[in-house]
Amino acid sequence: MNITSEDNYATIWQENLFKGKVCLITGGSGDICKEQAKALIRLGCSISIVGRNAKKVKLAVQELGEYKEVDNKANVIGFGNCDVRNFEKIRSAVRDTSERLGKIDFLVCGAAGNFMADFNHLSVNAFKAVIDIDLIGTFNTVKACFEDLKSTKGSIIFISATLHYYGVPFQSHVSAAKSGIDALARSLAVEFGPLGIRGFNRIVQDKKQFSRKIPIQRVGKKSDIANATIFLFSKASSFITGTILVVDGGFWQMGNINTINSYPEMILAKLKSKI
Repeated sequence: MNITSEDNYATIWQENLFKGKVCLITGGSGDICKEQAKALIRLGCSISIVGRNAKKVKLAVQELGEYKEVDNKANVIGFGNCDVRNFEKIRSAVRDTSERLGKIDFLVCGAAGNFMADFNHLSVNAFKAVIDIDLIGTFNTVKACFEDLKSTKGSIIFISATLHYYGVPFQSHVSAAKSGIDALARSLAVEFGPLGIRGFNRIVQDKKQFSRKIPIQRVGKKSDIANATIFLFSKASSFITGTILVVDGGFWQMGNINTINSYPEMILAKLKSKI
């Protein structure tokens, strides 16, 4: 597989930085989490992909396997039909990962559900589904991996967002879920610290943002997220835990300035419409 200048992580980071390490990634067949996996593989880390869609997981495993260079000994395995809302299923995937790859050093909680919906049209079940996938699913995953991470003094990255930093219309369900993940990450950092387990929140960019609205004046790349992942899992961040690393070019610092032209007309139209 051809390696582009943007994803040739071995030119930025030490070769074999993660040789012998193992990372489990939920939501790993998605574009961003798959890029994280690529970066880790390039540096010698074995990967376990977990996801609900068995076909996508299978394709992701094939793609990631081809991404390795000939002398790279990293292994890539996958577990489809695994819903993080079901603790027994995620626990089974974790056990199989530990048995097949030997251990789990790193965990990326990337499984998530998202859609736009104003409060008027947001059903109780839809709200609950996002909470269950994002927040409960994250808890289930950490719970299932706890013993493995304790034995390896591992690290966890929680996928979050900046929606709850200020009021964002049509995203109340996701904002509630992500703020819960932030709180969970901070609490676990304090509890897990004495055990040698570190945890971080890594904020994913919104790929729909326009470069002119971003202070750095460019849209983020998947490799931006991947490089942040490498830093957080490396020894360079060994004295960092429970913190939030926002990777969005400074966009969140703009607050809600980008929705001001459509406020409040867009909101009122939605809330007054019939269900």
